Amino acid sequence: MPDISQRGSNMPASPIRKLVPFAEKAISKGTHVIQLNIGQPDIFTPDVGLNALRNITHKVLEYSHSAGNESYRRKLAAYYRSIGISVDHTQILITTGGSEALTFAFLSCLNPGDEVIIPEPFYANYNGFATMAGIKIVPVTSTIENGFALPSVSDFEKQITSRTKGVVICNPNNPTGYLYTDDELMEVRDLVLKHDLYFFSDEVYREFCYDDHRHLSVMHLEGLDEHAVMFDSVSKRFSECGVRIGSLVTKNKKVIETALKFGQARLSPPALGQIVGEASLDTPAQYFVDVYNEYIQRRDYLVSELNKIPGVVCPLPKGAFYTMVKLPVDDSDKFCQWMLSDFEYEGSTLMMAPGTGFYSTPGRGKNEVRIAYVLNRDELTKAVKVLRKALEVYPGRRE
Repeated sequence: MPDISQRGSNMPASPIRKLVPFAEKAISKGTHVIQLNIGQPDIFTPDVGLNALRNITHKVLEYSHSAGNESYRRKLAAYYRSIGISVDHTQILITTGGSEALTFAFLSCLNPGDEVIIPEPFYANYNGFATMAGIKIVPVTSTIENGFALPSVSDFEKQITSRTKGVVICNPNNPTGYLYTDDELMEVRDLVLKHDLYFFSDEVYREFCYDDHRHLSVMHLEGLDEHAVMFDSVSKRFSECGVRIGSLVTKNKKVIETALKFGQARLSPPALGQIVGEASLDTPAQYFVDVYNEYIQRRDYLVSELNKIPGVVCPLPKGAFYTMVKLPVDDSDKFCQWMLSDFEYEGSTLMMAPGTGFYSTPGRGKNEVRIAYVLNRDELTKAVKVLRKALEVYPGRRE
């Protein structure tokens, strides 16, 4: 038979979803699988978004503009202006989720063989987007010992070569929950300007900043009009992962024009998703207050209880709804699979994302997992109990 492409062979499997067959087998046996491996919140989608779907009067669900419905882009621009990001609708491209926004940006701004520097651990699918674009991720490593703070800019600078074309951050960070400080972002800005690089910023968790910390966008930083490319999504903000609507935002006219050509090639972003996304911009402020308070309670409970388990280390996230957790195990990939295939406690087991998938450096993350606190307190209570019991009997436990 014909061979598949080298690109296809190199495309990494999702470390977040690769254990799904083991989870499905456990479920088929009657085990309750507590799924904390993906960022799928159990928070209700706002009524205004759902009602927009229920009340559709369209006679034809037609193609939208390849950049997205103008009414949606204008309304989204007004939202950005309300939080101090001065853009207009021509500087926004609506995409099929934040994932497509990142892919379009890499394809528009980078050539095959170019490099981007990313603090690790990072969102695992960045590896896949880079593979699709034929570019190389160059990691700078943050550590659990200092709460996954941004590595020093000198560490970034050591990695810059003639192939370096950009820096990528996720703020607040997936998978660590770290929220970058103003000083850290200003240092990256200065580095970007010094070396004439792109500053790619994934900001889909903007609303999830805790303990009175505020979010500073790449679009707030002065001097970056031609360098900053921001990614956004409705998935987490409105708990609308399934509608697959994101955005690419930049004041760089050439980047927007180029990304639009890729948008034209895929015709248009999802029609129904845009209807939901546009309506959701009218979500009452109280919704976000309630969601914020819910996540604070989940975070505080989970972090406190995890740190009570012998050998477990869990920093306190400042944002998003993830935490990277250090476990006393030999291999997080083996442990997460073992949890699904060989262990249950009181009829339940736990599904987590192995830490190795969030690193580019070989060997990193072998004793770490990402846990998404996206389920209610009852499920989190069960999860902590199951994890504690599993670590007591896991054959590959390490002190």
